[in-house]
Amino acid sequence: MPAAPDPNAGSRPGPPAIISTRGLSKTYPGGIRAVIGLDMVVRAGEIYGLLGPNGAGKSTTIGMLTTRVMPTGGQAEVGGVDVIARPAVAKQVIGVVPQTNTLDRAMTVRDNLVFHGRYFGMSGREAKQAAAEMLERVRLADRATMPVLALSGGMAQRLMVARAILHRPQVLFLDEPTAGLDPQSRLALWDILEELHADGQTILLTTHHMDEADQLCDRVAIMDHGRLLALDTPTALKRSTGAASIVRVTADGDLHRLAGALRAEVDGVEDAQVLDGQLRLRASRTTGLLPRIVSASERAGVVVSDLSIAEPTLETVFIDLTGRDLRE
Repeated sequence: MPAAPDPNAGSRPGPPAIISTRGLSKTYPGGIRAVIGLDMVVRAGEIYGLLGPNGAGKSTTIGMLTTRVMPTGGQAEVGGVDVIARPAVAKQVIGVVPQTNTLDRAMTVRDNLVFHGRYFGMSGREAKQAAAEMLERVRLADRATMPVLALSGGMAQRLMVARAILHRPQVLFLDEPTAGLDPQSRLALWDILEELHADGQTILLTTHHMDEADQLCDRVAIMDHGRLLALDTPTALKRSTGAASIVRVTADGDLHRLAGALRAEVDGVEDAQVLDGQLRLRASRTTGLLPRIVSASERAGVVVSDLSIAEPTLETVFIDLTGRDLRE
Protein backbone atom coordinates (compact mmCIF):
# COMPACT_ATOMS: atom_id res chain seq x y z
CA MET A 1 0.00 0.00 0.00
CA PRO A 2 1.54 3.37 -1.02
CA ALA A 3 2.11 5.96 1.70
CA ALA A 4 -0.73 8.44 2.13
CA PRO A 5 -0.10 11.57 0.07
CA ASP A 6 0.49 15.01 1.58
CA PRO A 7 -3.02 16.57 1.77
CA ASN A 8 -1.55 19.89 0.58
CA ALA A 9 0.20 18.42 -2.46
CA GLY A 10 -0.28 20.51 -5.58
CA SER A 11 -2.29 23.24 -3.85
CA ARG A 12 -1.75 26.90 -4.64
CA PRO A 13 -0.17 28.93 -1.83
CA GLY A 14 -2.37 31.52 -0.22
CA PRO A 15 -6.00 30.37 -0.25
CA PRO A 16 -7.23 29.14 3.14
CA ALA A 17 -8.48 25.63 3.73
CA ILE A 18 -12.26 25.48 3.38
CA ILE A 19 -12.53 21.69 3.88
CA SER A 20 -10.26 19.79 6.23
CA THR A 21 -10.42 16.28 7.59
CA ARG A 22 -8.20 14.40 9.99
CA GLY A 23 -8.36 10.62 10.24
CA LEU A 24 -11.91 10.62 8.86
CA SER A 25 -13.26 7.07 8.76
CA LYS A 26 -16.44 5.14 8.14
CA THR A 27 -16.98 1.49 8.95
CA TYR A 28 -20.41 0.08 8.12
CA PRO A 29 -22.10 -2.78 10.01
CA GLY A 30 -20.41 -6.06 9.23
CA GLY A 31 -16.96 -4.49 9.41
CA ILE A 32 -17.05 -2.94 5.91
CA ARG A 33 -14.42 -0.19 5.94
CA ALA A 34 -15.58 2.34 3.36
CA VAL A 35 -13.22 5.20 4.28
CA ILE A 36 -10.02 4.72 6.27
CA GLY A 37 -8.13 7.50 8.03
CA LEU A 38 -8.76 10.20 5.43
CA ASP A 39 -6.66 13.37 5.71
CA MET A 40 -7.89 16.00 3.24
CA VAL A 41 -7.39 19.72 2.67
CA VAL A 42 -9.44 21.58 0.05
CA ARG A 43 -8.52 25.22 -0.60
CA ALA A 44 -11.05 28.00 -1.15
CA GLY A 45 -11.86 28.50 -4.81
CA GLU A 46 -10.51 25.23 -6.17
CA ILE A 47 -12.19 22.32 -7.90
CA TYR A 48 -11.03 19.23 -6.05
CA GLY A 49 -11.77 15.85 -7.58
CA LEU A 50 -12.05 12.42 -5.99
CA LEU A 51 -11.30 9.93 -8.75
CA GLY A 52 -11.69 6.19 -8.38
CA PRO A 53 -13.68 3.10 -9.34
CA ASN A 54 -17.11 2.27 -7.96
CA GLY A 55 -16.79 1.27 -4.31
CA ALA A 56 -13.63 3.30 -3.71
CA GLY A 57 -15.23 5.35 -0.92
CA LYS A 58 -15.90 8.55 -2.85
CA SER A 59 -19.63 8.81 -2.18
CA THR A 60 -19.19 7.89 1.48
CA THR A 61 -16.63 10.67 1.83
CA ILE A 62 -19.04 13.22 0.38
CA GLY A 63 -21.81 11.78 2.56
CA MET A 64 -19.77 12.43 5.71
CA LEU A 65 -18.77 15.94 4.65
CA THR A 66 -22.39 16.84 3.90
CA THR A 67 -23.79 15.36 7.18
CA ARG A 68 -25.72 12.53 5.47
CA VAL A 69 -23.36 9.82 6.74
CA MET A 70 -22.18 9.73 10.35
CA PRO A 71 -18.42 9.05 10.59
CA THR A 72 -17.16 6.33 12.89
CA GLY A 73 -13.88 8.12 13.49
CA GLY A 74 -11.89 11.30 12.86
CA GLN A 75 -12.73 14.95 12.39
CA ALA A 76 -14.12 17.06 9.56
CA GLU A 77 -14.72 20.78 9.05
CA VAL A 78 -16.40 22.55 6.14
CA GLY A 79 -16.35 26.34 6.02
CA GLY A 80 -15.01 26.39 9.56
CA VAL A 81 -17.95 24.33 10.86
CA ASP A 82 -17.50 20.97 12.58
CA VAL A 83 -19.86 18.85 10.47
CA ILE A 84 -20.06 16.12 13.11
CA ALA A 85 -20.79 18.34 16.12
CA ARG A 86 -22.87 20.99 14.30
CA PRO A 87 -24.61 19.37 11.32
CA ALA A 88 -27.49 21.87 11.21
CA VAL A 89 -25.07 24.80 10.91
CA ALA A 90 -22.96 22.92 8.37
CA LYS A 91 -25.98 22.58 6.08
CA GLN A 92 -26.05 26.38 5.74
CA VAL A 93 -22.58 26.52 4.16
CA ILE A 94 -22.87 23.62 1.73
CA GLY A 95 -24.72 22.86 -1.47
CA VAL A 96 -25.18 19.26 -2.59
CA VAL A 97 -25.98 17.64 -5.93
CA PRO A 98 -26.49 13.92 -5.22
CA GLN A 99 -26.30 11.07 -7.73
CA THR A 100 -30.09 10.66 -7.87
CA ASN A 101 -32.64 13.20 -9.09
CA THR A 102 -34.21 14.75 -5.99
CA LEU A 103 -36.20 17.51 -7.70
CA ASP A 104 -39.84 17.95 -6.67
CA ARG A 105 -41.76 16.57 -9.63
CA ALA A 106 -44.99 18.23 -8.46
CA MET A 107 -43.49 21.69 -9.02
CA THR A 108 -42.37 23.69 -12.02
CA VAL A 109 -38.72 24.32 -12.76
CA ARG A 110 -38.86 27.82 -11.25
CA ASP A 111 -40.84 26.77 -8.18
CA ASN A 112 -38.21 24.17 -7.30
CA LEU A 113 -35.75 27.03 -6.90
CA VAL A 114 -38.15 29.43 -5.18
CA PHE A 115 -39.09 26.79 -2.60
CA HIS A 116 -35.41 26.11 -1.92
CA GLY A 117 -34.72 29.80 -1.42
CA ARG A 118 -37.60 30.10 1.03
CA TYR A 119 -36.32 27.06 2.91
CA PHE A 120 -33.01 28.87 3.42
CA GLY A 121 -34.69 31.99 4.79
CA MET A 122 -35.12 34.18 1.73
CA SER A 123 -38.18 36.38 1.41
CA GLY A 124 -40.61 35.59 -1.39
CA ARG A 125 -39.25 38.45 -3.50
CA GLU A 126 -35.62 37.46 -2.85
CA ALA A 127 -36.31 33.84 -3.71
CA LYS A 128 -38.05 34.71 -6.99
CA GLN A 129 -35.27 37.09 -8.03
CA ALA A 130 -32.56 34.56 -7.13
CA ALA A 131 -34.43 31.83 -9.03
CA ALA A 132 -34.71 34.00 -12.15
CA GLU A 133 -30.99 34.84 -12.05
CA MET A 134 -30.03 31.22 -11.51
CA LEU A 135 -32.19 29.93 -14.37
CA GLU A 136 -30.41 32.34 -16.68
CA ARG A 137 -27.08 31.09 -15.43
CA VAL A 138 -27.84 27.42 -16.10
CA ARG A 139 -29.56 28.10 -19.45
CA LEU A 140 -33.03 27.12 -18.28
CA ALA A 141 -34.84 30.47 -18.27
CA ASP A 142 -37.00 29.37 -21.20
CA ARG A 143 -38.08 26.29 -19.22
CA ALA A 144 -39.11 28.18 -16.06
CA THR A 145 -42.81 27.29 -16.15
CA MET A 146 -42.38 23.73 -17.38
CA PRO A 147 -42.97 20.73 -15.12
CA VAL A 148 -39.79 19.02 -13.96
CA LEU A 149 -40.87 15.81 -15.67
CA ALA A 150 -40.52 17.56 -19.05
CA LEU A 151 -36.77 18.11 -18.55
CA SER A 152 -34.10 15.94 -20.14
CA GLY A 153 -31.53 14.30 -17.89
CA GLY A 154 -28.96 16.99 -18.61
CA MET A 155 -31.44 19.80 -17.94
CA ALA A 156 -32.53 18.20 -14.66
CA GLN A 157 -28.90 17.94 -13.58
CA ARG A 158 -28.33 21.63 -14.36
CA LEU A 159 -31.42 22.51 -12.35
CA MET A 160 -30.08 20.55 -9.38
CA VAL A 161 -26.84 22.51 -9.62
CA ALA A 162 -28.85 25.75 -9.69
CA ARG A 163 -30.82 24.66 -6.63
CA ALA A 164 -27.66 23.65 -4.76
CA ILE A 165 -26.01 27.06 -5.16
CA LEU A 166 -29.10 29.26 -4.85
CA HIS A 167 -28.31 30.08 -1.21
CA ARG A 168 -24.67 30.87 -2.10
CA PRO A 169 -22.95 28.05 -0.21
CA GLN A 170 -19.24 28.15 0.50
CA VAL A 171 -18.75 24.68 -0.98
CA LEU A 172 -20.63 22.85 -3.74
CA PHE A 173 -20.51 19.04 -3.53
CA LEU A 174 -21.18 17.03 -6.69
CA ASP A 175 -21.43 13.25 -6.50
CA GLU A 176 -20.87 11.69 -9.95
CA PRO A 177 -22.45 14.76 -11.62
CA THR A 178 -22.42 13.44 -15.19
CA ALA A 179 -23.26 9.79 -14.57
CA GLY A 180 -25.72 8.65 -17.23
CA LEU A 181 -25.59 11.88 -19.25
CA ASP A 182 -24.98 11.93 -23.00
CA PRO A 183 -21.76 13.63 -24.24
CA GLN A 184 -23.50 16.89 -25.18
CA SER A 185 -25.14 17.19 -21.77
CA ARG A 186 -21.83 16.43 -20.06
CA LEU A 187 -20.11 19.24 -21.93
CA ALA A 188 -22.93 21.67 -21.12
CA LEU A 189 -22.60 20.88 -17.41
CA TRP A 190 -18.81 21.22 -17.60
CA ASP A 191 -19.23 24.72 -19.04
CA ILE A 192 -21.44 25.75 -16.12
CA LEU A 193 -19.05 24.30 -13.52
CA GLU A 194 -16.10 26.09 -15.12
CA GLU A 195 -18.05 29.38 -14.99
CA LEU A 196 -18.81 28.84 -11.30
CA HIS A 197 -15.15 28.07 -10.69
CA ALA A 198 -14.12 31.27 -12.48
CA ASP A 199 -16.39 33.17 -10.06
CA GLY A 200 -14.58 31.64 -7.07
CA GLN A 201 -16.95 28.81 -6.16
CA THR A 202 -15.25 25.97 -4.29
CA ILE A 203 -16.31 22.61 -5.74
CA LEU A 204 -15.64 19.07 -4.59
CA LEU A 205 -16.73 16.40 -7.05
CA THR A 206 -16.49 12.65 -7.27
CA THR A 207 -16.13 10.89 -10.58
CA HIS A 208 -14.85 7.73 -12.20
CA HIS A 209 -14.38 9.54 -15.52
CA MET A 210 -10.68 10.37 -15.84
CA ASP A 211 -11.34 12.89 -18.62
CA GLU A 212 -13.78 14.75 -16.37
CA ALA A 213 -11.26 15.00 -13.55
CA ASP A 214 -8.54 16.04 -16.00
CA GLN A 215 -10.69 18.71 -17.62
CA LEU A 216 -12.27 20.30 -14.54
CA CYS A 217 -10.09 19.81 -11.50
CA ASP A 218 -7.28 21.93 -10.07
CA ARG A 219 -6.23 18.92 -8.01
CA VAL A 220 -7.19 15.27 -8.19
CA ALA A 221 -7.09 12.71 -5.39
CA ILE A 222 -7.05 9.12 -6.60
CA MET A 223 -8.93 6.90 -4.18
CA ASP A 224 -9.39 3.16 -3.80
CA HIS A 225 -10.49 0.84 -0.99
CA GLY A 226 -11.24 3.83 1.25
CA ARG A 227 -7.79 5.39 1.06
CA LEU A 228 -6.17 8.22 -0.89
CA LEU A 229 -3.40 6.76 -3.04
CA ALA A 230 -2.20 9.91 -4.80
CA LEU A 231 -2.93 13.63 -4.86
CA ASP A 232 -1.65 16.43 -7.09
CA THR A 233 -2.57 18.48 -10.12
CA PRO A 234 -3.67 16.37 -13.11
CA THR A 235 -0.52 17.39 -15.01
CA ALA A 236 1.80 16.44 -12.15
CA LEU A 237 0.06 13.11 -11.62
CA LYS A 238 0.42 12.17 -15.29
CA ARG A 239 4.04 13.30 -15.30
CA SER A 240 4.72 11.05 -12.29
CA THR A 241 4.34 7.96 -14.48
CA GLY A 242 7.68 8.72 -16.12
CA ALA A 243 6.30 7.55 -19.47
CA ALA A 244 6.28 9.50 -22.72
CA SER A 245 3.46 7.38 -24.12
CA ILE A 246 1.14 4.47 -23.43
CA VAL A 247 0.71 1.87 -26.16
CA ARG A 248 -2.25 -0.51 -26.22
CA VAL A 249 -1.78 -3.74 -28.15
CA THR A 250 -4.63 -6.01 -29.17
CA ALA A 251 -3.37 -9.39 -30.35
CA ASP A 252 -4.23 -13.05 -30.82
CA GLY A 253 -1.98 -15.26 -28.75
CA ASP A 254 -0.30 -15.43 -25.38
CA LEU A 255 -0.25 -11.81 -24.19
CA HIS A 256 1.83 -12.59 -21.11
CA ARG A 257 4.53 -14.16 -23.27
CA LEU A 258 4.35 -11.21 -25.62
CA ALA A 259 4.74 -8.80 -22.69
CA GLY A 260 8.00 -10.48 -21.71
CA ALA A 261 9.26 -10.44 -25.27
CA LEU A 262 8.54 -6.75 -25.78
CA ARG A 263 10.15 -5.78 -22.49
CA ALA A 264 13.28 -7.69 -23.46
CA GLU A 265 13.56 -6.83 -27.15
CA VAL A 266 12.06 -3.39 -27.84
CA ASP A 267 14.17 -0.41 -26.88
CA GLY A 268 12.04 2.18 -25.07
CA VAL A 269 9.47 -0.22 -23.59
CA GLU A 270 9.78 0.27 -19.84
CA ASP A 271 6.91 -1.92 -18.69
CA ALA A 272 4.18 -4.17 -20.08
CA GLN A 273 1.00 -5.34 -18.38
CA VAL A 274 -1.98 -7.42 -19.48
CA LEU A 275 -5.18 -5.63 -18.53
CA ASP A 276 -8.74 -5.97 -19.85
CA GLY A 277 -7.64 -8.44 -22.55
CA GLN A 278 -5.10 -5.98 -23.92
CA LEU A 279 -1.40 -5.48 -23.54
CA ARG A 280 -0.51 -2.02 -22.23
CA LEU A 281 3.03 -0.78 -22.68
CA ARG A 282 4.68 2.14 -20.97
CA ALA A 283 7.28 3.63 -23.28
CA SER A 284 9.98 6.24 -22.70
CA ARG A 285 10.24 7.11 -26.41
CA THR A 286 7.98 6.98 -29.45
CA THR A 287 10.17 7.28 -32.55
CA GLY A 288 9.92 4.05 -34.56
CA LEU A 289 8.24 2.32 -31.64
CA LEU A 290 5.18 0.83 -33.33
CA PRO A 291 7.06 -0.99 -36.17
CA ARG A 292 9.45 -2.48 -33.60
CA ILE A 293 6.50 -3.74 -31.54
CA VAL A 294 4.94 -5.41 -34.60
CA SER A 295 8.27 -7.04 -35.60
CA ALA A 296 8.93 -8.33 -32.07
CA SER A 297 5.37 -9.68 -31.87
CA GLU A 298 5.82 -11.61 -35.13
CA ARG A 299 9.05 -13.14 -33.82
CA ALA A 300 7.16 -14.19 -30.69
CA GLY A 301 4.51 -15.86 -32.84
CA VAL A 302 1.74 -13.44 -31.88
CA VAL A 303 -0.43 -11.67 -34.46
CA VAL A 304 -1.15 -8.01 -33.65
CA SER A 305 -4.64 -6.90 -34.71
CA ASP A 306 -4.60 -3.34 -33.39
CA LEU A 307 -2.17 -0.76 -31.98
CA SER A 308 -2.88 2.62 -30.41
CA ILE A 309 -0.59 5.16 -28.80
CA ALA A 310 -1.49 8.03 -26.46
CA GLU A 311 -0.08 10.21 -23.72
CA PRO A 312 -0.34 8.97 -20.12
CA THR A 313 -3.70 9.57 -18.45
CA LEU A 314 -4.94 9.59 -14.87
CA GLU A 315 -5.95 5.99 -15.46
CA THR A 316 -2.27 5.25 -16.11
CA VAL A 317 -1.47 6.61 -12.66
CA PHE A 318 -4.18 4.45 -11.11
CA ILE A 319 -2.86 1.32 -12.83
CA ASP A 320 0.66 2.11 -11.64
CA LEU A 321 -0.64 2.38 -8.07
CA THR A 322 -3.00 -0.60 -8.00
CA GLY A 323 -2.16 -2.82 -10.96
CA ARG A 324 -5.75 -2.78 -12.16
CA ASP A 325 -8.07 -0.84 -14.42
CA LEU A 326 -9.75 2.29 -13.08
CA ARG A 327 -13.12 1.11 -14.38
CA GLU A 328 -13.17 -2.13 -12.36
